[in-house]
Amino acid sequence: MIRVLVIDDSATMRILLKKLIDKNEHMECVGVAPNPVAAQELLRETRPDVITLDIEMPKMNGLDFLDRIMRLMPVAVIMISTLTEAGSESALRALELGAIDFIAKPKLDFAEGVQAYAEEIYRKIETAGRAKVKKLTRDVPPVRMDAEPPAKPLLAEAGKDGRVVAVGASTGGTEAVKELLLSLPADCPPLLIAQHMPEPFMRSLAKRLDLLCAMRVKMAEDGETLRRGCVYIAPGHSNLTIDATAAGYVCRIVRNAGEAQSDSSVDELFRSVAAAAGARGVGIVLTGSGSDGAAGARAMMAAGAFNIAQDAETSVVYSMPDAAIAACGINEVLPLEKIAGKLMELDGA
Repeated sequence: MIRVLVIDDSATMRILLKKLIDKNEHMECVGVAPNPVAAQELLRETRPDVITLDIEMPKMNGLDFLDRIMRLMPVAVIMISTLTEAGSESALRALELGAIDFIAKPKLDFAEGVQAYAEEIYRKIETAGRAKVKKLTRDVPPVRMDAEPPAKPLLAEAGKDGRVVAVGASTGGTEAVKELLLSLPADCPPLLIAQHMPEPFMRSLAKRLDLLCAMRVKMAEDGETLRRGCVYIAPGHSNLTIDATAAGYVCRIVRNAGEAQSDSSVDELFRSVAAAAGARGVGIVLTGSGSDGAAGARAMMAAGAFNIAQDAETSVVYSMPDAAIAACGINEVLPLEKIAGKLMELDGA
């Protein structure tokens, strides 16, 4: 039984989330609170496995409370965020501070919207309940999102004799992707990233990473040619794939149909790299829930690519790497901090 504490300043959301959680036989809502100040005593009394935490609340905002509890009493936290630019940036900040995941507030009528999101809410609570939670032991300075990204040279188009790197991630993936990219030089091979996340959050993620990393980081666009030193992030509503041309490789963006296919597919990205790049491909499966990427990793390996999985110790959730290993689609399992070094070793081979 997963014990869940709901913290939200909206009485409607508190009632609906409690009803929804209690309806699931594997979960129990052990308390509700209208703000973090009221939640502090409940947190000590109920010792929940998972907290759902609204970002925007009176008295103390969700980010300040998250920072405090991750230092004093680490617990799996799912943030409740609006689908706006400001909400997206706050959600990404929460992930930096140690939140496991977030759920976007539905734009529809609250009751109708929460019911429509029931399966997503259940899935994310279940994942958070088994996620690896780490204590926040250092200050994490916020990224100044209004800053101009540093000037970065536009490098040459990636020829077909160079490496093409495909990365897949889900739960815990935004921070894993950030750590990977921060360890790579400005002239690294082109990277294509499929991260399970709604589109507005992907735009904020690309902007944030571009401010932090040596490479250019951008949302992938249909028909653009891959270049060294560039990172291409799949839009949250679409699949990112590549095609081979006479000169190199180009991005293809195919919009997903329906809510059930709202996340970019890691399998589709990996399969396209297998077909287009063959043995010049590198696949990287990072932390995440589910098995997306397992079939694609196997296809890449069959085409001669070299695939890497993040290890269990450094993964927030090990399901995706584990599934790729079980599918016989992984050449090497590495801790997150060693993946960049291996990638650059392969780039020189």
